[in-house]
Amino acid sequence: MRRGLRWAGAALAAAVVLTGCGAQEAEPTVTVFAAASLKESFGTLGERFEEEHPDVNVEFSFGGSDTLAAGITGGAPADVFASADEATMARVTQAGEASGRPEVFARNRLSIVTLPGNPHGVRSLGDLARPELKVVLCDVSVPCGAAARKALDSARLRVRAASYEQDVKGALTKVRLKEADAALVYATDVKAAGDAVTGVEFPEADTATNSYPITVLKNAPQPERAAEFVEFVRSAEGRRVLREAGFLDPDPGAAGSR
Repeated sequence: MRRGLRWAGAALAAAVVLTGCGAQEAEPTVTVFAAASLKESFGTLGERFEEEHPDVNVEFSFGGSDTLAAGITGGAPADVFASADEATMARVTQAGEASGRPEVFARNRLSIVTLPGNPHGVRSLGDLARPELKVVLCDVSVPCGAAARKALDSARLRVRAASYEQDVKGALTKVRLKEADAALVYATDVKAAGDAVTGVEFPEADTATNSYPITVLKNAPQPERAAEFVEFVRSAEGRRVLREAGFLDPDPGAAGSR
């Protein structure tokens, strides 16, 4: 609630004038573009970062990694980018928009999500090919869709999706609203949804685990504060919050693993 009120009133707060001392200098704001699957964990990390840095605001823009990357390469102002896969991050680095080398800070795996109680008895990835089921997938242009395609290909399955969503939250919402019987999302999204859905794990998910990289952007308006936020995400505290959300630690040999 505190965060929501502050975001809504940011413009008003910036306009406040203190009598006798002129205009109050606005607190620096770190703008973070982050994959939709990071919404819950980064929301928590943002609050804790602000507690440790009371002179700094953190604002987030969550969405499909592909859309966020297109915004960054198109000139959208931001300080930090956290992608749901390395392929999408590569578009940003190849465009010269990253400051330094992106660091992998977490991994995520797919899960099947169904209506509460799994009324259609979905037990395996192969069940998603049943013709009577209405299944939703992420579009292959975004990391959750690319991972789903990899898992399905490894199982030699073809699933006719009722729709292809532009981020993982869109796919999950279709199931929550009972507009779909099942979807392929991340395990972290299933955990965040709680009792509103039921998750079904499947072994093929191990073939499509996504690594999440993060970087300070080259033209970051707040480069020093942005670097501090990235370090906080990769710290022991950040790792703990991500684990609690269901993320896996980076691979032992991955960049940024420590």
